[in-house]
Amino acid sequence: MKHIIILGDGMADWPVESLGGKTLLQYAETPYMDMLARMGQTGMLKTVPDGFHPGSEVANSSILGYDQHEVYEGRGPLEAASIGVELEPGDMAIRCNLICIEGDKIKNHSCGRLETEEGDVLIRYLQEHLGNERIHFYT
Repeated sequence: MKHIIILGDGMADWPVESLGGKTLLQYAETPYMDMLARMGQTGMLKTVPDGFHPGSEVANSSILGYDQHEVYEGRGPLEAASIGVELEPGDMAIRCNLICIEGDKIKNHSCGRLETEEGDVLIRYLQEHLGNERIHFYT
């Protein structure tokens, strides 16, 4: 039997007073999502095991059956694998964001939605100035 799992990752939200106390998703017209819900099975599932932060990488891999106590090592290894970086035993992969600072405060966590090509210039700069035989920066 084949299954399709549709994850509404990031769709949880807070009620908005000006929308009558509804969340943005509750307020939106969602005929196709409603149709899929009627045709399939819906329910509530605890996707984040106790003791883990509620991140997508934890929830999504839990849904796919992975025991986080055995496999979770953070987002770094997942991000590395997604761009073809092979890790050896003892290697550590750390995911980082390029951020935007205005004054003495972080303005945003994504460097103003920097395009990959622009971010690559910064990552190559980091590799050139901070990288070595043990430390590598990848876009």
